[in-house]
Amino acid sequence: MSTGIIVVIVVAVIVVAALVTGGMAIMRRRRLQQRFGPEYDRVAGARDSKLKADSELAERERRVRDLDIQPLTDAARASYAAQWADVQERFVDAPADAVAGSQLLVTAVMTDRGYPTEHQDQVLADLSVEHSDTLGHYRAAEEISGSAAAGTASTEDLRQAMIHYRALFGDLLGEPADAGPEPTATEPEQIIAADAVTPRDGDVYAAVARAKAAGDPVPARQHVNGSDPQELTK
Repeated sequence: MSTGIIVVIVVAVIVVAALVTGGMAIMRRRRLQQRFGPEYDRVAGARDSKLKADSELAERERRVRDLDIQPLTDAARASYAAQWADVQERFVDAPADAVAGSQLLVTAVMTDRGYPTEHQDQVLADLSVEHSDTLGHYRAAEEISGSAAAGTASTEDLRQAMIHYRALFGDLLGEPADAGPEPTATEPEQIIAADAVTPRDGDVYAAVARAKAAGDPVPARQHVNGSDPQELTK
């Protein structure tokens, strides 16, 4: 076999190997993008490199595989759901306390599932592997919790924090993405933010919400600034 033919064969082998390697890299990147969703773009932007993002996210997958994450038992799931309902009911009278309680409850579920919770950055990285769809909710909730601790969060901010924590909480419990409890008078989505009404108005809304939650007769119809609180809290 002539030297020229050998060179052609070697070059062809190198080209084929490069194409195979490149194709595998493309397939891995697509898989990571599908699995991590917006988190892929966030990491790629922070590292200013998709190649570095590929490496980091693949390493996250390897780490989480070694953590032996386990699903909750049916009993544990029911217990946590009941605890969430209790925390949620506190929102009407003590929104900041309810948010703090929801944060602790989410952390307790993560611990029970097998996620280490000592370092926040690592918590976010670990959660991104199996819970990328709700990770943005958790980030937003944690940011609001920081504002609440500093005393700068409005009632509307706290309402949003409860909604964000609920998204990850349900995901950790193994609920379908579109699942959620039936709306109640104490669901944060149903509570009128204090910033949007006067203190007197807020007392009326809170009274109606508490009555509905307890199954008591709703207070007599009252119109405040032209609004019917019974309608607003349905």
